[in-house]
Amino acid sequence: MALLLFSSARGPDECSLMVAKAIKQFFIEANKLSLSIEMLESILGDKPNTFRSVLISVEGCLSEQLISRWLGTVQWVCQSPYRPHHKRKNWFIGITCLPNPVPIQDSSIAFSTMKSSGAGGQHVNKTQSAVRATHIATGMTVKVQSERSQHANKRLAKLLLAHKLAEHKEEQYQQQKEIRQRFHDVIPRGNSCLVFYGEAFCEGRK
Repeated sequence: MALLLFSSARGPDECSLMVAKAIKQFFIEANKLSLSIEMLESILGDKPNTFRSVLISVEGCLSEQLISRWLGTVQWVCQSPYRPHHKRKNWFIGITCLPNPVPIQDSSIAFSTMKSSGAGGQHVNKTQSAVRATHIATGMTVKVQSERSQHANKRLAKLLLAHKLAEHKEEQYQQQKEIRQRFHDVIPRGNSCLVFYGEAFCEGRK
């Protein structure tokens, strides 16, 4: 399993929109390769349907093939949908791998289930598929919900909780903090691994 961080790198709203478009495209490509991909954590952008950053997990035999294609700086060439007269047409985000957290045992976690909330209508609200995982020693809590099974949400909750706990362990916390800080602030603008064009976010050659 790999953990990937998609970051707008403190860029403007256009970069947050690009993160959303990139995540959608990444999911499409992952499905074609029969990979298992889940969104573990996200920070919303200021505009609707945008993200400042997204943390996802990727599993599957061909995961390295897809990950290597996306790692680095990704470019989007498009007139700003928010500022039509803005001269800038090149927007950049970054994708990097984070260290996998050390797994934690079920005996150290208290699990509870509840009805999912949010999009999905009556089907989501009637199913006890959402899982809340609390680390007993620290009280740290995460909640995972989707239209998948309770078992799948429990597995993802454990992964996300392990990731958060790792950030509080001195060595791993410093490592991930430095990676994130350096990555947000220093994304190279002239060496894109992928380039996309237009509102449709179509891939083209560099």
